[in-house]
Amino acid sequence: MDNSRVIDHIVNWLKTYCDKAGLQGFVLGISGGIDSALTSTLCAKTGKDVWVLSMPIYQAKDQLTRAHNHIKWLKNHFSNVHEAEIDLSPVFQSMETHFPKDIQDQLTMANTRSRLRMLTLYAYAGNKKLLVAGTGNKVEDFGVGFFTKYGDGGVDLSPIADLVKTEVWSLAKTLGVLEEIIEAKPTDGLWGDNRSDEDQIGASYPELEWAMEFSGSETDLTERQKEVLLIYRKFNRANQHKMHPIPVCLIPGELRNS
Repeated sequence: MDNSRVIDHIVNWLKTYCDKAGLQGFVLGISGGIDSALTSTLCAKTGKDVWVLSMPIYQAKDQLTRAHNHIKWLKNHFSNVHEAEIDLSPVFQSMETHFPKDIQDQLTMANTRSRLRMLTLYAYAGNKKLLVAGTGNKVEDFGVGFFTKYGDGGVDLSPIADLVKTEVWSLAKTLGVLEEIIEAKPTDGLWGDNRSDEDQIGASYPELEWAMEFSGSETDLTERQKEVLLIYRKFNRANQHKMHPIPVCLIPGELRNS
């Protein structure tokens, strides 16, 4: 892949979409991870206004540090980047207080964190005439569906959703993204601990990329490859509802006209 040409293509696509929408620029959350680091840098290269938000909710210190370091790096390189930090911990704490205890399982509350961040991004987007830029890559968005519906999946456009994770790492290196972010274990940052994406899924991104492209015979696969295929297919089946438009119940013409 020609990284420079791909970067130019995405930047021009972002610019064109924003101009056609008649808006001022982009807003996105900065997690301290590679996907948001790459997406924010691509948005910044458009020359449009870019608001990068740190939205901690009981966040691990190393994630916050990487997020702050990336925002500092961005602002040193791009004068069109603006930052804000909104500590959503008190809001989340209020929801913990008011939600019935019997619905507060770990996954429900992790997804609630993500949806609070989406609300915050759209508050900025509406106020400042911006587009919410998604940070999901191809494996997350169209392979295993590893995102929160109406959380980090609630966006206006997805600049890197046709890039697999190894391509994300490669483009980030080309753009000079901080090494500490490139080397960090991918994590969604939605849990009380520091669990990685691989911990949750059971397979690494390179393994998932292989499974996503696999179309041959399973006869000669290793036990690990068979295991990865099972993991990939399980997530892909379970999360189809995230990858397709909301189903609409269409009313047949003969019922309308009866």
